[in-house]
Amino acid sequence: AGSAELVTGARVWIPDSVEVWRVAEITRSYKEGDAILHLRLEDGSALAYPIEFQLPPLCNPDCLSGADDLVALSYLHEPAVLHSLRRRFLEANAIYTYCGIVLVAINPYKPLPIYEEEVIYAYSGREMGDMDPHIFALAEEAYKQMVRFGKNQSLIISGESGAGKTASAKYAMRYFTTVGGSRCNSSVEEKVLASSPIMEAFGNAKTTRNDNSSRFGKYIEIGFSQARVTGATIKTYLLEKSRVTFQVTLWGAMEQEGAPPGHLLGKQPQSCCAELGEGKMSLVPTSGAAAPLQGSRVA
Repeated sequence: AGSAELVTGARVWIPDSVEVWRVAEITRSYKEGDAILHLRLEDGSALAYPIEFQLPPLCNPDCLSGADDLVALSYLHEPAVLHSLRRRFLEANAIYTYCGIVLVAINPYKPLPIYEEEVIYAYSGREMGDMDPHIFALAEEAYKQMVRFGKNQSLIISGESGAGKTASAKYAMRYFTTVGGSRCNSSVEEKVLASSPIMEAFGNAKTTRNDNSSRFGKYIEIGFSQARVTGATIKTYLLEKSRVTFQVTLWGAMEQEGAPPGHLLGKQPQSCCAELGEGKMSLVPTSGAAAPLQGSRVA
């Protein structure tokens, strides 16, 4: 914030140990060189806020708070972003917000009725900004650009543990297979997700936020022919080796679970092979239920 904007009646954000950020109103205009900023908190109490390194960030007008695109905010900083996302989530039950071409998603940790087939077709053929922010709007933009210009498109999905990255990728793939159709007998999204347990066995861990936290990144390439999905390939798999502290051997892990060799894949119709360093592991299918595999322990 500039010193000329810190006048009586202006509202600013100040750090708070409980709420992270809280709003305060300036009761005496700030002058260059002042060591104290005189504020009044929302509960009416007065606060002499010391100016140490930088001035506190200014609040946005109430009419802009909760906008569906963060770019529309007059002041774009951490407290403004957090407040806008919080307001949209609590007041409008909206988990998606744009920030330009970036889509910010909040994990509601409960099912929401916003991913049905009728919602997919509602976003099909529409421009970004025509409807409420949604993962389908982003998928439609990528799909439209690919069909129109014949160029490859990428969706980068990132976030902390438990943020919902896998679910977002699933919904994007569901959009592509629904709008463009699939030449496969079964859903592409189901086939890609079915490969996850094998990869997770080598690089997943239980954390305070997620019982099945991924410690790897993957690049999924979806193939199209005449705008229809033909298949998908996991091209790159990046395991965070620096965080692996102990790894259980494949057969040792199975013996711990009381399952004979070959039960990892259960009733899969064919065997598969995975390369781990210099060694090779062969998984032979057998009848019976699949046993869970305790894979790598990570820091």
